[in-house]
Amino acid sequence: MHKQRVDGQETPYWGAGPFKIRLPFVHYRIEWPDYFQGLLMCAVDLAAIPLMTELLGMPFEVALAVVMMNGLLYLTHHLLGDPVVPGWITPAIPLLMAYCATFPEGEERIYALISFQLLLGLFSIGIGASGMAHRVVSAIPQAIKSGVIIGAGIAAVIAVFKVDGRFDTYPITISVAVGIAFYVIFSRHFARIKHSNPVLSLIGKLGVFPIVVLAIIIAPTVGETSWPQIEWGLSSPDFITLWNEYTVFGLGFPPLEMFLTAIPTVLAAYIVLFGDVLQSRAILEEADHERPDEKVDYSPDRAHMIFGARNSIMSILGPDVVMCGPLWSAMHVVIVERFAQGKRAMYSIIGGAGSFRWGTNTGLLFMPIVTLVQPILGVALALTLLIQGYVSVRIGVMEARSQRDLGIAGVVAAVLATRGATWAFAVGVVLCLLVYGRDFFKGETDKTFVKDQKQDTLVKDQEAA
Repeated sequence: MHKQRVDGQETPYWGAGPFKIRLPFVHYRIEWPDYFQGLLMCAVDLAAIPLMTELLGMPFEVALAVVMMNGLLYLTHHLLGDPVVPGWITPAIPLLMAYCATFPEGEERIYALISFQLLLGLFSIGIGASGMAHRVVSAIPQAIKSGVIIGAGIAAVIAVFKVDGRFDTYPITISVAVGIAFYVIFSRHFARIKHSNPVLSLIGKLGVFPIVVLAIIIAPTVGETSWPQIEWGLSSPDFITLWNEYTVFGLGFPPLEMFLTAIPTVLAAYIVLFGDVLQSRAILEEADHERPDEKVDYSPDRAHMIFGARNSIMSILGPDVVMCGPLWSAMHVVIVERFAQGKRAMYSIIGGAGSFRWGTNTGLLFMPIVTLVQPILGVALALTLLIQGYVSVRIGVMEARSQRDLGIAGVVAAVLATRGATWAFAVGVVLCLLVYGRDFFKGETDKTFVKDQKQDTLVKDQEAA
């Protein structure tokens, strides 16, 4: 039996410096709807396989080994006190693939990936361990923060709808699956009617699980994929080939110049990654007023140390094109939406996030599940990209504090989506200097948004009191 939480306090934990250790059945209970979602949503984790096959020429079984190791490291977030659903650094994937593609396929390209991911990991650990994550979050002008988050959302949508992209491959399946997913997850109408219908209530609790099941049926029915060829037994990742041909164990350590060459790309990827850190906090804060019974402690410093360690470990054991990010925003939103519905829907956010990731790891182990979802990997990836795009734009717009902020953010977002993070950051700095001058860091607040009007009223009331 797990330890009970006192209302208004955090879920019980064992303290370990900056980390808060929580174990299943000891500190939190398994949330079965989220676990079952994870079983099928491992399809998105598996969608990294064609990306690695394309860039590095990895066989399927070798890429599966990378996915499984990354899956195990996903568990470190909730086990160490980070109340999020971790995932890839999705908007930075095109940036990294373009960088690695500048090197010849083979040893040099693998070295480029290893040096990039190790440098990103060590940089993130340094930021978190020094306590600078809070300062980084507060030091970036709101207009640039807003633009980075909006741009990440736009880039995710472009990845689906670009010419010859995933939508052109699965137009009917993506249209139906994404349409239903948005209705179930975000619609006020569905949120209202599900309380009077037990079937709709169950669908709401299962999040995107029924959507993936629906995609498995629709895609072959309309001829966009073949029917799944179910295989039985356990999956068979090839760790030996991975370590002999794609890691430092077989190839040796990358030369120093590889690390120096990777620095600009690392900094650009960190800007995008930084947007995920902002999203993690913002999405959790949205649910705070709905769930005063559980105090949720999100620490950017702790998150940096955890995903920094993940990237460092993967760079040595299994370099990963999708990288190790602080947030899977699409699923984090789904989990937080259920959490906000009250104790009966989800007792603890730690339990929801942890149960989901235990589910994805279970799914990766069993060939019936892997082969069941294999034909619709592209649909599952499109689903998570579009949900991420919706959330990123919504959160990014609300990060702006004035109409000028929003104008700068729009330009930064467009540059990020078309020219990459380095250009976007440079453009944002120049625009903030031109528009705000001495108030570069401060910016302005013109009460464009209701949230700012409410905050201004609250301050005035406090001053009057």
